[in-house]
Amino acid sequence: MTSATDPLPPAPGPSAAPGVPAAEPTQEPSPTPAAPRWSLPALIAIMVLAAVLYSWNLSSSSLNSFYSAAVLSGTHSWKAWFFGSLDAGNFITVDKPPFALMIMSLFCRIFGFGTWQMMGPMIAAALGTIWIMHSSVKRVFGHAAATVAALVLALTPITVAINRDNNPDTTLVLLMVAAAALGLRATRDGRLLPLLGSAVCFGLAFNTKMLQGYIALPAVFAVYLYASRLGWPQKVRNLLLATVALAVSSFWWAAAVSLVPADDRPYIGGSTDGSAWNLIMGYNGLGRVLGGEGNGGGGGGGGGGTFAGTAGLGRMFNDILGGQISWLLPFAGIALVGGLVLCGRAPRTDQTRAALVLWGGWTVLHFLTFSMAEGTMHPYYTTALAPGIAVLTGAGGVLLLRAFRGEDARWSWVLPAALAVTGIWAVVLLRRASGWNSWLWPAIAVVMVLAIVGLFVFRSGHRVRLLAASVAAAFVAALAGPAAYAIAVPAGAGGGAGGGMGGTNPTAGPSTGNGGFGGGGPGGGRGGFGGGNAPGGEAPGGTQQGGQNAEAGGQQGGFPGGNGELPQGGGAPGDQEGAPTGGQTGTPPNGTSGRSGGTGGFPGGGAGGGGGMGGTTSGELVAYLEKHQDGAKWLLAVSNSQGASQLIVSTGKPVISMFGFTGSDKAMTLAKLKELVKKGELHYIQLGGGMGGGMGGDNTLNSQITAWVQKNATAVKESAYSKSSSSTSSGSSGSSGSSSSTTQTSTLYRLDPSDLN
Repeated sequence: MTSATDPLPPAPGPSAAPGVPAAEPTQEPSPTPAAPRWSLPALIAIMVLAAVLYSWNLSSSSLNSFYSAAVLSGTHSWKAWFFGSLDAGNFITVDKPPFALMIMSLFCRIFGFGTWQMMGPMIAAALGTIWIMHSSVKRVFGHAAATVAALVLALTPITVAINRDNNPDTTLVLLMVAAAALGLRATRDGRLLPLLGSAVCFGLAFNTKMLQGYIALPAVFAVYLYASRLGWPQKVRNLLLATVALAVSSFWWAAAVSLVPADDRPYIGGSTDGSAWNLIMGYNGLGRVLGGEGNGGGGGGGGGGTFAGTAGLGRMFNDILGGQISWLLPFAGIALVGGLVLCGRAPRTDQTRAALVLWGGWTVLHFLTFSMAEGTMHPYYTTALAPGIAVLTGAGGVLLLRAFRGEDARWSWVLPAALAVTGIWAVVLLRRASGWNSWLWPAIAVVMVLAIVGLFVFRSGHRVRLLAASVAAAFVAALAGPAAYAIAVPAGAGGGAGGGMGGTNPTAGPSTGNGGFGGGGPGGGRGGFGGGNAPGGEAPGGTQQGGQNAEAGGQQGGFPGGNGELPQGGGAPGDQEGAPTGGQTGTPPNGTSGRSGGTGGFPGGGAGGGGGMGGTTSGELVAYLEKHQDGAKWLLAVSNSQGASQLIVSTGKPVISMFGFTGSDKAMTLAKLKELVKKGELHYIQLGGGMGGGMGGDNTLNSQITAWVQKNATAVKESAYSKSSSSTSSGSSGSSGSSSSTTQTSTLYRLDPSDLN
């Protein structure tokens, strides 16, 4: 094992393999050399930069209300905390295992429910990822490589975007990076404990996003099996023990859920039968790769095709994902191949090659999985690619630089070629963003050309400082594009967060392509699946927040609701726009503000609650529902989780999502609805558009429930809760039956035990 401590390490001596530093035998690790004086300050500066990028202006960023609702519910109910329930009444869970939600809920239980309380542990996790990766890389490739890798990871555009959101991906990446680092340490040291730690981290990653947490697992275990110094019997024994640790840490939650009778636990969102095992194998398993299981189809029309472009090997470079993750992907690929070739005939236990294989395997496995996935594929999933790209850029770049300066002239072209490809690709990506910082791509082109010329001019001789200046210039040119995209997120200079179903689809930089239903692509504003007809929005059309036209519908925003508008104030973690204006950040939303109407926001404001019915503000409707809740366990039942989550965050009270996140869960049946009504646990149900009422779920179940409610329940006149409505606009018959108005987007019904007769 070697450690480079100079940002421009010397060329290897004649006895070394081409491009590989002369090293002591890898069978016996040498003492770690003293760190150069610049290393720790550089790491601290990168960590500070990352912290600023991930937290600046955070209170005005849009968080995913789907997860915000689950976090809030977990602060009200330990049962909801354990199961990951969307509502504190534990009717249905989110469609992910609860590990990341557990962490956020614990912080919010201790410090109060708010943006910073929720995002604090996520930002800490993001910084921890940088620190762990830096520590792992420097042990094998040196401080210069580790510093470059840390900076690349910190400035990856999609990583900056997702680390400012409450999606579980930030926690997922931390756990996987920790697992990879521990696996590499176990390979180097031959100790069992780091290998068991790696397995446990992968298991916790599984309990964060299920099978996605396993993508890098084959690379880690394969490297240990091949490159460990231990004998085969001991390696096999250790891997068997690690497999046991992996199984226990992966399946403890699913096993515990299965031990609870179905009637005593919430419906597992995303499953077809209410079980955690079905969620593992279906919606969050093969369904993500093959399509179906609630993930839509792949290619150009299904879930994967609409959020991230058509499945195929070119997906990471398309208009949607290219500017988010692919800036240094060509360089990483060249560096991986070049680094492996340069390792030559190094011993089987060579740690340089082992690390390259591990992080290269990480990158290749994620690249292929994300590229070929036919199911749901959001742009922010690609943040899991970032650590592999970062390590290969830093470590591979150092190896290629050593080869460039070596005595073998055959390698003098590889580094300049890799830099040239990087510069050309940066120009291509920036030219896609027409009119956005149009000066940047010519500047990158000029600097990169001058840097490459400088490399050749100053390669020989003793002009080390001029050569170092050329290397630094090339590095700046390579990072300028992704840095601009990344900085645009907290600065608000890019397109912002794209719309996702009921929450956000975080992206960085300007708009360069259609990112999904209702737009919401890279920087495509905050339009999204919530607009249009799903659920409860107006007809397709309109514009997006960010000035970008939606290719596939959506009003100005993506909230489920009649008018589709974004909230304009408030301060709870569901805020989607604007700085808080008298909101209640830091305390659980109690619905005491914004109830008099207007646009409100969270808590209790207009669009924040889902838009209301027939154009009325939701503040009036929520006030009516709370006044007439009459001891019911749930405030309201709506069709899907998008509408329910908005109401949960705005009121702090349980709301039923009858058909889950995609609207296809079979959580509510007619028999279950009648039972809830009989027990007096539910008095109000919304059918049609409005607060999540427009996405029908299972057609048979939806038809049965709709027909029964319209026949037996009492339709509530809009004038009963809206001061601005007229008696003719509600379209309600008053006692029973369906709405008669064609302009009514939804109808509220009152359910009582007497309706069962």
